[in-house]
Amino acid sequence: MRNHPHLLQQIDALIATPSVSSVQPDLDLGNLAVIELLANWLNDFGYQVEVMPVPGQAGKANLIATLGQGPGGLVLAGHTDTVPFDDRRWSSDPFKLSERDQRLYGLGTADMKAFLALAIEAARSFDPKQFKEPLILLATADEETTMSGAKALVQAGRPRARQALIGEPTGLRPVRMHKGVLMEAIRLTGQSGHSSDPALGHNALEGMHRLITQLLLWRDDLQKQHHNPAFDVPVPTLNLGAIRGGDNPNRICGCCELHIDLRPLPGMDIDALRANLHGNLSAFMQDSGFRLDFDSLFDGIPAMETPANAGLVQLCEQLTGVPAEAAAFGTEAPYLSQLGMDTLVLGPGDIDQAHQPDEYLALERIPPMLEILKKLIHHCCIQPQQPPQ
Repeated sequence: MRNHPHLLQQIDALIATPSVSSVQPDLDLGNLAVIELLANWLNDFGYQVEVMPVPGQAGKANLIATLGQGPGGLVLAGHTDTVPFDDRRWSSDPFKLSERDQRLYGLGTADMKAFLALAIEAARSFDPKQFKEPLILLATADEETTMSGAKALVQAGRPRARQALIGEPTGLRPVRMHKGVLMEAIRLTGQSGHSSDPALGHNALEGMHRLITQLLLWRDDLQKQHHNPAFDVPVPTLNLGAIRGGDNPNRICGCCELHIDLRPLPGMDIDALRANLHGNLSAFMQDSGFRLDFDSLFDGIPAMETPANAGLVQLCEQLTGVPAEAAAFGTEAPYLSQLGMDTLVLGPGDIDQAHQPDEYLALERIPPMLEILKKLIHHCCIQPQQPPQ
């Protein structure tokens, strides 16, 4: 076996390998280099490693690495991509692991490359011959944009296991449910004309004003119908995020486009919600004289909820000493749930650090995260029927 890098060297190597995921093609880098790095390490440790290219996405792949055999088992999952960055706002090189103030700085330290190294390190404590059920390390592509990696796994029906933990930044607190995400473009087309005479056109900005009023009434109805006290914001939210319309003060606005972000609670189906949105606004604007069009900015992320009495939830509550919580941000958890696994989100980073300049992981979070992972592996793979110690 080749000399294998220790934990901080692994984190450094992962941070040093760019894997920015972006909807802007000039910023999008792919993740294959990170996947190959992980595959080389895990091959050395005796994992059965499979690199799965993401269909239709050049330079992007998922990795499934399995230690042990048989049904059941535990998946430790993380995404390999990061968001874009502005290096002018960083105090140090985003692609070089920097240690200062008892923190590890670098793009992906909290969200979430460091977790992949921690999962590898925790598994090194065990002899896989002891495993009664397998350990599966899963690394995915494009979580930060299209979820194409997670969707490809669902299409392939893999991996299969009993339980899955995703190491997104939760501050060592287990998360068993989160809201979904739906983003939509709403476009009104009217008629441009000279501003001196309103009769010469049909002002799309004025039409959008009326449409927004109706949209906010629809939001009020949603919030009256749906409520979950587990969330800090216990209702579905709808944000008016961006609006564009017109081109000059002396021209009647002929087209106006609004972009919205909708965060549904668990139990609210994204497809049904989108149909409800389209139907409500289409009926409202039917006799307005405007053409109304919708464009899904991306397919959306379903909400996720793992039952409070699920074994993995109760196990992680015992290991952390913290009741499982709800989060407002989306993850790949609903896709792993679709594969039949009880899924939980639990990682060492803080969500406040995600997508920020000078992203960091506090060094004090590493020992407790490793201890949690070791106990999880022992309980799920070596003694799957035994309570945690």
